[in-house]
Amino acid sequence: MNRRFVLALLVALPTAVALGQEPDPNGPQPELPKEKLVIVTQDGVSHPFKVEMATTQEQQTVGEMFRTSVPADGGMLFDWGISRPANMWMRNTLVPLDMVFINANGTIRAIAENTTPRSLAIISSHGPVRAVLELQAGITAKLNIRVGDVIHQRIFGNAQQ
Repeated sequence: MNRRFVLALLVALPTAVALGQEPDPNGPQPELPKEKLVIVTQDGVSHPFKVEMATTQEQQTVGEMFRTSVPADGGMLFDWGISRPANMWMRNTLVPLDMVFINANGTIRAIAENTTPRSLAIISSHGPVRAVLELQAGITAKLNIRVGDVIHQRIFGNAQQ
């Protein structure tokens, strides 16, 4: 093999990896930046989370695919930037999730509990939402999180200090 070709390959490979090119199509995306999020239930109880922020189309397309777990105090927030109908699915998602559909003012519009791993069934927001929060399956029932509860986070303009 040509020595220059090998040297060029050795220089290019780390650069491609550092730039995020050619992600493994059969593996999870790298951990995304995390931000604080607090869910306040109707009985006044606050539940803090530290969630990954999926803000680009590429991040949102991959989402939680190929992940083998979601921490009880973690998850992923898909910020659409504007209110719009959201349709989610579980393709290549290996663990069940609770999906929380959130209005532009931070109130919960709908919840899909214990979604089915690897399913291609559409999970709908049933109307326009600003964001979708994916949490560990069963956490919404465990913490008594319901439609009408309020999510405090920077994107809704109501972040708690």
